[in-house]
Amino acid sequence: MIKTVEWTDDGVLMIDQRLLPNEERYPLFTTYQEVADAIRVMVVRGAPAIGVAAAMGVALGAKSLDAGLPAERFDAELDVVCDTLAATRPTAVNLFWAIERMRGLARRGRAAGAPNEQIQRTLVDEAIAMHAEDIQANRDLGRHGAELIPQAATVLTHCNAGALATAGYGTALGVIRAAVEAGKRVAVFADETRPFLQGARLTSWELHKDHIPVTLITDGMSGHFMKAGKIDCVVVGADRIAANGDVANKIGTYMVAVLAHENNIPFYVAAPTSTVDLSTPTGEQIPIEDRAPAEVTHVGESRMAPEGIDVANPAFDVTPNRFVSAIITERGVARPPYTVSLAALAAGDRNERAEGV
Repeated sequence: MIKTVEWTDDGVLMIDQRLLPNEERYPLFTTYQEVADAIRVMVVRGAPAIGVAAAMGVALGAKSLDAGLPAERFDAELDVVCDTLAATRPTAVNLFWAIERMRGLARRGRAAGAPNEQIQRTLVDEAIAMHAEDIQANRDLGRHGAELIPQAATVLTHCNAGALATAGYGTALGVIRAAVEAGKRVAVFADETRPFLQGARLTSWELHKDHIPVTLITDGMSGHFMKAGKIDCVVVGADRIAANGDVANKIGTYMVAVLAHENNIPFYVAAPTSTVDLSTPTGEQIPIEDRAPAEVTHVGESRMAPEGIDVANPAFDVTPNRFVSAIITERGVARPPYTVSLAALAAGDRNERAEGV
């Protein structure tokens, strides 16, 4: 299994996804500031993976604090750690979910009279537990989603929602992997996913390593292959899902969803319940990250556009819920009306976590 992010006694190991598929390197990040920077520059990316990395960053930051500090000073410095990590990327809700889970645990420990050393140990244990939980959630999600995949199917996916986007196994690719493990004959069409090329560099790399047939296409080709009857369903991941089922995912997802709707092809979203943000009523309230123009004007170090032009580079778009056939989570499959089905799944998740506190 691909190890996207891993806790060690010396720091956080992460595969540098910017170098794939040409180089597989696992740098060690020894401070929370380094983890924050790794999230910001997309050494690690994908909403679940960002959440786990952020939790490990909080644990790393807590571990670095002087345990002899007065409680108020320790808590204030831990808040700085959390705030630094929260400021890295605005769209993926798993980032904020993970940080608030860690911060809440520390505050409950403090309220119960726990000393600094105990809070430090608890946060490390929690980050490690969140890593394991994410892998299990992806496997459960994959099992639910595999039931929606035909016995023989070609699946279109956009961006990378595989092991590299999670702690392991994957969300959209987890569905595909689970379907293959169930004996189904599945092939994949992978959009290249401009401008960061996650489909070309990452999705195709993962699937090729797993010996799952994959055909790489440019983003502009998906409609052609849908109309030609080459696509049986679409499965994508998500960075944030609003309470009404609107889905923020990598830029270009909305276009794929509209094309799928036009061609009567099921459009499925696969994401853990930690990606569901019930505090955001609709997709209109989801913040969309703007990234550097160089990601559009350059491929690697090579400039592909003239200097001096204006460039727009939103990293995500929002797909309205009316184009979403179903949302696959580790707790089951949500269907319209999503305001009801997502709330029920998320409530079950909260109750389960509360029982484990």
